[in-house]
Amino acid sequence: MKRNRNSYRLLLVGILVVLMGGCTLAPKYDRPATPVPNSWPTGAAYQEAKPDVPMPAPDLPWREFLPEERLQKVIEIALKDSRNLRLAALNVQRAQALYRVQRDELFPVVNAAGNWTKKHIPADLSSSGHILTQESYSVDFGISSWEIDFFGRIRSLKDAALEEYLATDEGRRNTQILLVSEVANAWFTLAADGENLKLSRSTFEAQQASYNLIRKRYDVGLASELDLSQAQTQVDTARRNVAIYTQRTAQDLNALTLLAGTPVPSELLPSELNGVSPPKEISAGLSSDVLLSRPDVLAAEHRLKAAHANIGAARAAFFPRISLTAITGTASADLSGLFKSGQGTWSFAPQIVLPIFDARTWSAYDVTKVDREISVTRYEQTIQTAFREVADALALRGTLGEQLTAQESLVEANARTYRLADARYSKGIDSYLNVLDAQRSLYSSQQVLTALRLERFTSLVTLYKVLGGGAEEDSRYQ
Repeated sequence: MKRNRNSYRLLLVGILVVLMGGCTLAPKYDRPATPVPNSWPTGAAYQEAKPDVPMPAPDLPWREFLPEERLQKVIEIALKDSRNLRLAALNVQRAQALYRVQRDELFPVVNAAGNWTKKHIPADLSSSGHILTQESYSVDFGISSWEIDFFGRIRSLKDAALEEYLATDEGRRNTQILLVSEVANAWFTLAADGENLKLSRSTFEAQQASYNLIRKRYDVGLASELDLSQAQTQVDTARRNVAIYTQRTAQDLNALTLLAGTPVPSELLPSELNGVSPPKEISAGLSSDVLLSRPDVLAAEHRLKAAHANIGAARAAFFPRISLTAITGTASADLSGLFKSGQGTWSFAPQIVLPIFDARTWSAYDVTKVDREISVTRYEQTIQTAFREVADALALRGTLGEQLTAQESLVEANARTYRLADARYSKGIDSYLNVLDAQRSLYSSQQVLTALRLERFTSLVTLYKVLGGGAEEDSRYQ
């Protein structure tokens, strides 16, 4: 007899395992076809640079991609103190907890309850015709309204919650990619504006010295008032440029501080772009399939899978829903007799609800199907946007080299022109207007050269970002 009871228990456990681990009514998931070409664009604008590192961008640690040690330390500070990344990590924890809540719906809720009831009954309501005081005690232990998931409704909702959690985690990884790239670009921008500030100050000093010289010549009648006035305009322009780049460097530092989440130590700040170690050259590879590993694309795919799971839950709503309530306990009129032999109680109440007509069920099912199509469209749109971002970054990198070479040659030519114009004016051969034009051209070309060098740095960072680089795992957010 004991063996039979054990067999029944094993059978019951087996049935529960089968019921809780069965299939769902969700449609089979097939990844949509990639709506972009398999290879990157080609042409004059897409000249492939020789990469410094052979590994794909998603596998390249940002510390190796960005060899500048000061910048590495600033990024480490940002990864620790950035509020954006901290908020993304908290959202992951929240999504994980919501998933556990939905998963735990598969398991019965077991409760224990104790009751004490004391009732006064008047004589005219008493069966004995006398005033009665009734007292009862009970202790119950059992399962209250546990839905047995025959058709996978709860499992489908659990799968949807899991995919939402995974999508949120990919969002955190994407936030880290953006943070690394934004900190690097802000740091390089601060370096470039610091270089422009240094150039503006040196230009102002040169213009002031030139003005003082012309003033002396004017005082002895060797320079005209027009020359003196033109020199004054150059001094004022240079002074204004110093103020502009003083403002910009301050704003750049504010932006970097916001990204880092805390003030950045001064020894980690760049003063100019010269001498800064540039990012490594990387390759986009031959196939655009690398985009499928980008966190934002993976997040969109997880949400598409969640939409499939929601269809399964909506389909299960058309089938019967079975729930079970089972309670066992003990009861007695006296507290002392509560746990005596023969005082046991039990109840077993299975319930089945068969949907006959509920128009909302069909509407909800239609909503889940439309949600799936929306998720497919968003997934495809995310891939197309990613392809465009990489293509733009490749086009920029492919043409920047030629722009830099031409601009460096232009700066050298303008420097020679300025030296010759200044020498001719000093000898009285030419007017000061030519010196002013040469100065303006030289200063402008030097600014453009600095801007192009900054653009080269930031274009490499952007290419690394859009290829999915910089998302290495960090134990603080696991």
